[in-house]
Amino acid sequence: MPHTEAPGTEATPRTRLRWWTELPLILLVYACYSAGRLLVRGDVSDAVDHGLAILDIEKALFLNAEHPLNRLFTREPWIGIPADFWYASLHYLVTPVILIWLFRSRTVQYRAARTWLMTSTFIGLIGFTLLPTCPPRLLDASHGFVDTMAQYSSYGWWGGEASAPRGLGGMTNQYAAMPSLHVGWSLWCGVMLWRHGGTRAAKVAGVVYPLVTTIVVMGTANHYFLDAVAGAAVMGAGLLLTPFVMRASNRARALLPARFTTGTAAEASGAERAAGPADTPAAPASGAAHSPIVSGGCQTSAGERFPRQREQRLEAGAEPDPSPSDAGDETPAPAR
Repeated sequence: MPHTEAPGTEATPRTRLRWWTELPLILLVYACYSAGRLLVRGDVSDAVDHGLAILDIEKALFLNAEHPLNRLFTREPWIGIPADFWYASLHYLVTPVILIWLFRSRTVQYRAARTWLMTSTFIGLIGFTLLPTCPPRLLDASHGFVDTMAQYSSYGWWGGEASAPRGLGGMTNQYAAMPSLHVGWSLWCGVMLWRHGGTRAAKVAGVVYPLVTTIVVMGTANHYFLDAVAGAAVMGAGLLLTPFVMRASNRARALLPARFTTGTAAEASGAERAAGPADTPAAPASGAAHSPIVSGGCQTSAGERFPRQREQRLEAGAEPDPSPSDAGDETPAPAR
């Protein structure tokens, strides 16, 4: 029995996610993010002014936690070196691992989670464009910050310019500090672990990872506290926009096959019209009237029954219609 759609409902495309389509999509988004950070460098003087303004606001609100943390990381190598490894590595390792884990074991939740992450990343790119900000480590030394990445660069692969591999610091935008996507992405990872981890250890990791990342980005003098707050706000905005982005994506995916199908049907209809009467069924031959097939080329009249045809059930109180075979005469029954 063919499947029919209920009236008023639309058939939604059921497409299974494949890794060979998801991976290029994620790489494309990350390439746009990296290229945007690289191209939108902004004016250095404006970036420094923005950084000093953020620092003044934090001092006025007694939120300046960067100085004591930075002094601790600078004074204690056993804290500063692991913090630099944390900052330079986990940002690029934990997020892809959680994406792969969701793709393999939480397929239903994966698409919404991936859309949330990508939407927030693009919002962060807008922040880098509109508000280039100098991180604390690049301010003048008179402001009291030490670049721990430069201080402990001999212990890792990063150089003194940025968290990029040694010699590639010039290929990054060091003034893309507002918002902090280190904090934003770690918050996304924490939410995924808390909601879908299923174990107490996963929930603990979901809380610890974003908190430690926030401390690390401030202690290494890579971000201000307000950068971390902005990173969390960007993820909140991305979460609110995710349903709209997914609906727009669903519409786009539904329109493309619909347009293709409509075009194909129009071409087929045009071909039938061009064929003309040559494709229409031929009229019955003159001998069809003498054909032994009773219904060949004609319609049955009211009340007529074929041999052995099952009689219709009579309604309550109704009398059967007389047929020519039962009347005993050759007078046809009046048509109703």
